[in-house]
Amino acid sequence: MTRVLILHSVGLLRSALMALLKAEGSFDVFAACWRTAWRQEEGLRPDVCVVDLDCPGAASLLEGGWEGPVTGTGTRLVVLATAERPGALRKAFEARALGYVDKDGSPCRLVRAIRQVAKGERFVDESLAFGFLEASRVPLTARELSVLARAAEGESIAEIARGLHLSNGTVRNYMASATRKVGARNRIDAIRISQRAGWV
Repeated sequence: MTRVLILHSVGLLRSALMALLKAEGSFDVFAACWRTAWRQEEGLRPDVCVVDLDCPGAASLLEGGWEGPVTGTGTRLVVLATAERPGALRKAFEARALGYVDKDGSPCRLVRAIRQVAKGERFVDESLAFGFLEASRVPLTARELSVLARAAEGESIAEIARGLHLSNGTVRNYMASATRKVGARNRIDAIRISQRAGWV
């Protein structure tokens, strides 16, 4: 029986996904929110972990690399995604996720993805193909992304400069460059566009 751990920040959706997968009969299903994920994972050692890329904890989980703090070696990753957030797809790919399921698709796609990924095979919903093409074209440099990410957290130019060991003028230049590249009107608009795309 395949052990599946569902990580989601919304309790109602965790329950719905658990009910869907338990009805299949071939999955031993557990669910956790981000706060209790560490404890669940240690005791369970799941074969497959299902993560919604739109959840607040997903970004930090993926940035650590999939064989990082939440899932040990051997646990395979299936992500629930949308094509409109190419940056999130890119992060999942870089974290070596094997399964990519469109959140607007049918439930049987998730079941199929888990079965394939549990066998070590890749699964990608066709509807996410355009998102993957977009994901390969992130217009911002790593430095521009780090400046925007800190700005999104509410840091001032001076705070960003101190945190990244740059001058205030250099931070302003990165901010202006990022704003221009994403076609934004101002810094707030650049942050919004980058967050919507999943880059920040």
